[in-house]
Amino acid sequence: MSSKPSFVTSVLGMQANLRSFAMKLTLDKDEAHDLVQDTTLKALSNESKFVDNTNFKGWMLTIMRNIFINNYRKSARENTMTDNTEDLYHLNLSQESGLETPDGAFAVNEISQILAEFPADYREPFSLHVAGYKYEEIAESLSMPLGTVKSRIFFTRKKLREILKDYR
Repeated sequence: MSSKPSFVTSVLGMQANLRSFAMKLTLDKDEAHDLVQDTTLKALSNESKFVDNTNFKGWMLTIMRNIFINNYRKSARENTMTDNTEDLYHLNLSQESGLETPDGAFAVNEISQILAEFPADYREPFSLHVAGYKYEEIAESLSMPLGTVKSRIFFTRKKLREILKDYR
């Protein structure tokens, strides 16, 4: 029982080092404070696992690093969306198009006008590609070789970049 006060004193003496390391990990004052509290609690509850004559500071910082990594992985899992629908409805939804902003709608209209001036042999494969069709599907629907579809989409994209270079 005589080692308990020295262990608690050692843990409390590490608070400044823990705060500094926590700030480096989280880059946020409140998150760093929470991480220091979690580390202190875990160290105090695992006193029996600490082996005397080992690097106490290293042991404490390892606890903190492991808690940080576990919290990061947990938040990544929580923020990962899984689509359990039968037809993968959510995964097949188109992503944000940018049309909600006036600038986005204007840009799409201008790009559409420029694209309308392209020859149909280039415009059609590109439009289907932008609509989400795969190269193989485009080749089949337009009765073109796969390589031709890929090259026409590439050249259309390249030409659009040239025309719209000042737009960025």
